Amino acid sequence: MLRSVILAASRSKRVEKLVESAPISRDVVRRFVAGPELVDVVQAAEQLNSTGLLSTIDFLGEDTLDATQAKNTRDAYLTLLDSLAEHGLTPAAEVSVKLTALGQAFDTGLARASIEDICEAAQRAGTTVTLDMENHTTTDATLEAFTELRKDFPTIGTVLQAHLQRTEGDCRALNKDGMRIRLCKGAYSEPAAVAYHSAREVDRSFVRCLNILLSGQGYPMFATHDPRLVSIAEERIDHYRRTSDTFEFQMLYGVRPAEQQRLADVGYAMRVYVPYGEQWYGYLMRRLAERPANVSFFLRALSSKG
Repeated sequence: MLRSVILAASRSKRVEKLVESAPISRDVVRRFVAGPELVDVVQAAEQLNSTGLLSTIDFLGEDTLDATQAKNTRDAYLTLLDSLAEHGLTPAAEVSVKLTALGQAFDTGLARASIEDICEAAQRAGTTVTLDMENHTTTDATLEAFTELRKDFPTIGTVLQAHLQRTEGDCRALNKDGMRIRLCKGAYSEPAAVAYHSAREVDRSFVRCLNILLSGQGYPMFATHDPRLVSIAEERIDHYRRTSDTFEFQMLYGVRPAEQQRLADVGYAMRVYVPYGEQWYGYLMRRLAERPANVSFFLRALSSKG
């Protein structure tokens, strides 16, 4: 019920206006979003890099509805990649891109041309791209794009979500040739026909997928803040005798920063997902909706550095 309320609120302009004007919102945004401008995210990436942390940067945008908006998003990524290279932040900093932000929902040709432009810019900048995943209706299209793009851009990555019942099969199919696969729990409300709904089932799926990815020839990226799953991942990494250059951990900007630093300090590649841009509202609400417990988690995080 709470998740439904949060998702409904994420689509309400009235609630958005109230949240944006609330004093506590400014503190939340400062903690979990690098800022509204390019200079803000470059500074955040520099700070992370100075402490041994990697980054993947997401230009925030919601509900891309026309070609002009899609092209503006593409251009923002091209400018971002140029700036990262100019500041010497590549390859430690890469970018994460949603294909729907590039117009996939209404013009697949435009989206494909735009993501190719971004991949070429990333290649020139000495870094790479990860294709973010959205709800289950976009999974096939995203994986098809990933497979095609990888022919010309072999370091491109994508995301698989453990809460989808299909994901174990996808892990087996993509677990080869150094493929970069980010494994996360999943952020979208999905029907029971395609997704696990209990936390226990999702966690078990995550562990099964984790083992599949570690047992193969891909490059897994474990995106979780769950202390138990991090611990399991560390144990299984040892079990499979994985060297530190064959996998990485990922966490969100502002979430468990002390744990992020611990993982980096013990020698793991630890990449921080850093969002920036003025359209932070939808991003923040999705993070809350992923797990209703995140509402209290985010509020507690404001007074905690761990």
